[in-house]
Amino acid sequence: MKPASLADIKKELKLRTPEEVLQICLQLGRFKKDNKELLTYLLFDAQDEEAYIESIKYEIDDLMEEINTSQLYYAKKSLRKILRNLNKYIRYSGDKRTEVEVRLHFCQAIKYSKIAVHRSAVIENMYKRQLINIEKALKGLHEDIKADYQGLIQSVT
Repeated sequence: MKPASLADIKKELKLRTPEEVLQICLQLGRFKKDNKELLTYLLFDAQDEEAYIESIKYEIDDLMEEINTSQLYYAKKSLRKILRNLNKYIRYSGDKRTEVEVRLHFCQAIKYSKIAVHRSAVIENMYKRQLINIEKALKGLHEDIKADYQGLIQSVT
């Protein structure tokens, strides 16, 4: 079955009653965890982006404490899991400032952890890739905001 385009979906939703749209949203939330997480963000977290960023940072800190640093293999697996979650949260928000803050916090958490980043090429490349993603996201921000983040970026490089 081929899915309809977003334009077609938008037209169809305009034709539905608010009650039908509500039922569609609830049914969408039942089928996949990602759908439910996105609905949660849109309904509860989108209005207060600062609190959303802080909750993500708190989750990063919690997950970083749980990482097994005795072997780089387990550290790498844990970092990839954290990164998958971060990318999902960033995608939900769609805000470049949120992306910069979350990725910066992730890099700071790696830098100040007990993980030997330079002993693993995979972890080092993962870290460098996050710095590249931060630079890309900064291009979409205002000049004043860029200047505020430049000092933080220098501290993690």
